[in-house]
Amino acid sequence: MATVAERPTARPVAPSHPARPPRRRRRRVDIAAIVFALPAALAFGYFAWGPIIRGVVMSWQRTNLIDPATWVGWSNFAFVLQNPVLGHAVINTLLFVVLSVLLGFPVPLLLAVLISELRHRQLYLVLAFLPVVIPPVVGILLWKVFYDSSAQGLFNQALAVFGLGPVSWLNDPGIALPALVVESVWAAAGSAMVIYVAALASVRTELYEAAELDGAGLFRRIVSVTLPQLRGVMLVLLLLQLIGVAQVFAEPFLFTGGGPNNATVTVMLLIYRYAFISGDFGAASALSVMLAVVLALLSVVYLRATRRWSER
Repeated sequence: MATVAERPTARPVAPSHPARPPRRRRRRVDIAAIVFALPAALAFGYFAWGPIIRGVVMSWQRTNLIDPATWVGWSNFAFVLQNPVLGHAVINTLLFVVLSVLLGFPVPLLLAVLISELRHRQLYLVLAFLPVVIPPVVGILLWKVFYDSSAQGLFNQALAVFGLGPVSWLNDPGIALPALVVESVWAAAGSAMVIYVAALASVRTELYEAAELDGAGLFRRIVSVTLPQLRGVMLVLLLLQLIGVAQVFAEPFLFTGGGPNNATVTVMLLIYRYAFISGDFGAASALSVMLAVVLALLSVVYLRATRRWSER
């Protein structure tokens, strides 16, 4: 009777796993990381979140930061809402936001596209970014000289060449706010332009070459290639611009002080008046909290509304 030789069964080899560090060593590493990060976290919490929490608490108090504070509940919010100047401030702020977006959003993008097509782009980048380097107060005071309502003003001299003017740029209630918008766009356009130029450098050249082979001109290439590739950057910069211009303060404060006839008073300028002119820091904090809540809700709605478009 023939016997069949049995094959030797191979012993199962245990899967090799990378050696895990001992649990004690991992705990030591975690504790060391926490110890090193704790001072920075405490400093950030104290200087970043401390004023926010303090401001929320002060919105329910009547205080001038000298005498002991007294709790007044929602009285500060009611006082702020009953102020007739608040309506002017809200309307002027909304108008400033709309004009700033209509003028200040496309200008940096157009400058970035134009500069990316030119030679010696570094020189043009420096010239376009120069207003950002100038201190804001210096820039505003410089433009205040340009806006001089007399015939010696720079802009009025330019209008005199065409037989126009002089124009009271900062004294006319219908012109003052748009004049402030023009200066703010000039001062802030350089930052967004640099970001757009950096984003344009990451666009693949094959897309432009394919568009040129299809007979697309410059405008068609911008619409079909450039703008879709910059979609995410454009959405982020638009949100940041909305939040920034809604908190405009330096221009109305230094140009007109809110005049003429409250034509340029904004929400931030009204907060300044409550705090540093009337000495009512409770009302200033209440209006600040309301502005922060509105901007937070605007950000949430904006991000949800643009989520699908940004993911395309």
